[in-house]
Amino acid sequence: MHSTHSPSIKALEDAVSVFTALRPRLLRIAYRTLGSRTEAEDVVQDAWLRWQNTDRARVLDPPAFLARTTAHLALNVAQSARSRHETDAGPGVPRTIDTSPDPLARAERAEALELALRLLLEKLSPTERAAYVLRIAFDYPYSQIAHSLQLSQVNTRQIVSRAHKRLFVERSKPVSTLEHRRLLTAFVAAAHSGNLAGLEHLLLTLTA
Repeated sequence: MHSTHSPSIKALEDAVSVFTALRPRLLRIAYRTLGSRTEAEDVVQDAWLRWQNTDRARVLDPPAFLARTTAHLALNVAQSARSRHETDAGPGVPRTIDTSPDPLARAERAEALELALRLLLEKLSPTERAAYVLRIAFDYPYSQIAHSLQLSQVNTRQIVSRAHKRLFVERSKPVSTLEHRRLLTAFVAAAHSGNLAGLEHLLLTLTA
């Protein structure tokens, strides 16, 4: 005899399975924003509660949905507590987009983002830029970056490390306003939506 609750139990088991598989990535996303393991754990727990209460049948891309949810929750915690302590691996390279209600704060963050991306254009090669942005700003695993760039993981790690060093010591070269604007637009769109396809395509096209 089957329980009348079996469909909902099966749905919950599926939800647990999906979330458990993604949990390490969600923790990394939250930690990169908050810099605190404890706060990151709390955010991921909140994301789990959101996931439980979501109409999951309507979620077309669970990984992207959970990544966006976690990023937004972490950003809310950071802003409400004024406890944001970013330890960026590069000078001013952002991992989140500021949505502060303070217009001055938003303007300052927008200016910082523009300057950070201009630095990437001025100092890094297209391959270094692609690897660095995907790894540092969007937490791509080295294996995925290596596959996209058709390189070994060891080489990819070296490229990211080299890019980090070059951002501090390399002399700047002129860059076009159009190229800067394209990268800025794609970066902001990816950070807001969680859909990195457009940014990844732009970065990888430039390395071809």
